[in-house]
Amino acid sequence: MEGKENENGRKQLMIKHNAETMKQKDILRQDSQEPLTKDKKLTSNSRDNSDKGKGKGMKKWKLEDFDIGRPLGRGKFGNVYLAREKSSKFIVALKVLFKSQLENYGVEHQLRREVEIQAHLRHPNILRLYGYFYDDTRVYLILEFAPRGELYKELKKEGKFDERRAAVYISQLSNALKYCHSVKVIHRDIKPENLLLAANGDLKIADFGWSVHAPSSRRATLCGTLDYLPPEMIENKTYDEKVDLWSLGVLCYEFLVGKPPFESDKVQDTYRRIARVDYTFPLHVSEGARDLIARLLKYNPADRLPIDGILQHPWITSNTIKNPIQKQS
Repeated sequence: MEGKENENGRKQLMIKHNAETMKQKDILRQDSQEPLTKDKKLTSNSRDNSDKGKGKGMKKWKLEDFDIGRPLGRGKFGNVYLAREKSSKFIVALKVLFKSQLENYGVEHQLRREVEIQAHLRHPNILRLYGYFYDDTRVYLILEFAPRGELYKELKKEGKFDERRAAVYISQLSNALKYCHSVKVIHRDIKPENLLLAANGDLKIADFGWSVHAPSSRRATLCGTLDYLPPEMIENKTYDEKVDLWSLGVLCYEFLVGKPPFESDKVQDTYRRIARVDYTFPLHVSEGARDLIARLLKYNPADRLPIDGILQHPWITSNTIKNPIQKQS
């Protein structure tokens, strides 16, 4: 196990899961692949629905289907570009991943899992994955475009969020995770870097690279970002969807304070503080927010406030309104 700083200065655990990898087919080495149907928002020439589900009438995406615009971001494995599907003029974000980088880091199975999970999720606070395609050197993910970009950048720019804004984000994220858990998906890596903002300010979960579909509910794989890992994961215990409840508590704290509650200069100190649930609140954090965070940051997963309890918590209900956070002038 090793801590490694990622691009945003966080300690990212780089763990190889050989047993899990053996179970996954390598998306990058297949000679053929069942193409995805085009989403109805993206197509103006869809074929007869009578072929649906039979592998007929499906059209493979290709790079020539898109006009490529400005870059939206850079990552370890590739870049994201603004793009427009030519026939429908529909605006998307095109994530371009380099096969060589994916293979060098041994994360092909992680990409396959991300695609399989995110492509089937439908929720207003989850970024849509419309489809994917690939060529000899790259894999392309066709994603919903979130115009306001990364939540992490806004948090770093402003230092911290006010309580109303933080509560709205936690409420939206809780609703998204409630949906994920209902279809047996555990996210496992909730953090500001994995959240985007729509034009109207709605929060969108954007990265399912560490997510897992776990019908059996119990998992034993260590993954995710150190600052957000719960005690049961760092202690190599089995876990379930309640790991996401812990992450919600950490995220709420970071929204209000500007840094995670267990952040330390040394990796081992962070481990120790998480295991002891050792954190303190600055004076400006309200009693209501403290109560919610304390109910989520429980060592015993069974003691954590369930998602319905989060949505009904007085701090959430008193700070949330029907309208989303609007872009500030």
